[in-house]
Amino acid sequence: MVSKLIDKYYRTDRLPHIWCTGCGNGIVLRSIVKAIDNLGLNKDDICVVSGIGCSSRASGYLDFNTVHTTHGRALAFATGIKFSNPNLHVIVITGDGDCAAIGGNHLIHAARRNIDITTVVFNNNIYGMTGGQYSPATPTGDKGTTAPYGNIDYNFDLCELAKAAGATYVSRSTIYAANMIIKQVEEGIKNKGFSFIETLTICPTYYGRKNSKGNAVDMVTHLKDSAVNISAYEKLSEEEKANRIPIGELYKRNRPEYTEKYESMMKLF
Repeated sequence: MVSKLIDKYYRTDRLPHIWCTGCGNGIVLRSIVKAIDNLGLNKDDICVVSGIGCSSRASGYLDFNTVHTTHGRALAFATGIKFSNPNLHVIVITGDGDCAAIGGNHLIHAARRNIDITTVVFNNNIYGMTGGQYSPATPTGDKGTTAPYGNIDYNFDLCELAKAAGATYVSRSTIYAANMIIKQVEEGIKNKGFSFIETLTICPTYYGRKNSKGNAVDMVTHLKDSAVNISAYEKLSEEEKANRIPIGELYKRNRPEYTEKYESMMKLF
């Protein structure tokens, strides 16, 4: 089954990939491809856009219409692509640094507009490709090359940020729960509006090593033990919630989609 997905959806001449041993990005990428396959979408009707970073290299391995853009600008490029061809399924692949730091303003405005883009964030809590700097998702107190004594910033809850900005589909999953990622990407693509899917992945090379998190198996096990389905999470006490991460479909609502509103307005002239 995996080989069929590779032959059908990957640029095999670009393999093997560049990701470090133990990196979870391949699990997320395979889940995205599996979701597309489950939906039976035509490859020519898909455009995958990425910025800069470990996760953003994923677009180069996929045999779709793909655009590997500049740092933090994936959503800006994706907005233009969606406007030029509203019939495309536009999927953005981005990391926590690419999306929430230099690209943070693009994130909030894409969500605010509710433009029909499915954004999948590979959140590994650090800038992996550029040397292990701390990111807006690095937990307070954890270390990075730019925070050798511990990060004193409060980290973003990316899903709450997307929800507050106006996204109409918001979900979170982990690489341990790969089948959940698949389902969430399917729902995100089907949602007519801005969809935000945070996938918690791992970086053993930088984040794990600098914070004594153990090897890749240890880090995935930690995700397994920390993640709680949202329905169970809401029943926990505030003290119990402190060490747990809610996963699942966190938010969904209907709101007019931006390109459809624009097309309707243009018909008036």
